[in-house]
Amino acid sequence: MTIVQALVAFSIAAALLTITPGLDTALILRTAAVEGPKKAWLAALGIFLGTFAWGAAVALGLGALFAASELAFNVLKWAGAAYLVWLGLQLILKPRDRFEVGTAASADSGRAWLWRGLFNNLLNPKVGVFYASFLPQFVPQGVPAAPWMFMLAGIHVAFSVVWFAALIGATRPISGALQKAAVVRWLDRITGGVFLGFGVRLALARR
Repeated sequence: MTIVQALVAFSIAAALLTITPGLDTALILRTAAVEGPKKAWLAALGIFLGTFAWGAAVALGLGALFAASELAFNVLKWAGAAYLVWLGLQLILKPRDRFEVGTAASADSGRAWLWRGLFNNLLNPKVGVFYASFLPQFVPQGVPAAPWMFMLAGIHVAFSVVWFAALIGATRPISGALQKAAVVRWLDRITGGVFLGFGVRLALARR
């Protein structure tokens, strides 16, 4: 895979991952709808910091492991492939019918929302597991793994900035769409197909 191919493939996958409803999307929608755009952006900033932290941890850890041990590479490869295939099948076979946004207001300070966004991301182990199995697939041959994977995390954050801006700017119509069963099922199945494909691709990858 060339550098251009890796960037294009990752950008497509990251864009789809970004718009798929999850914990981060739920937090931004709740905050924008109930607390207003300022606190929603503070929560978003916390999420971005958490994403960078996961990206750095995965980039540094995996970069060192891949360089030092073929066994470690194979263990991570098969574990990551199994996780992505399992996740993909779950989304395809059991797509959600609803995506809850919530309406309860809060009296927390603005700074509390930054911390809430950060911990919402950092305390979700699925983010770390997903990054560990996802990012290494987009490292071109001959490119240093650690800085490249951290850059990919930055691309993911850039997509998130655009998506969160759309969520905050049009909270009500987007919130309504994400509560339609057909939309939620469609997003889950498309994303599941992507995850399944990347899981198979990772299983076939070589060090």
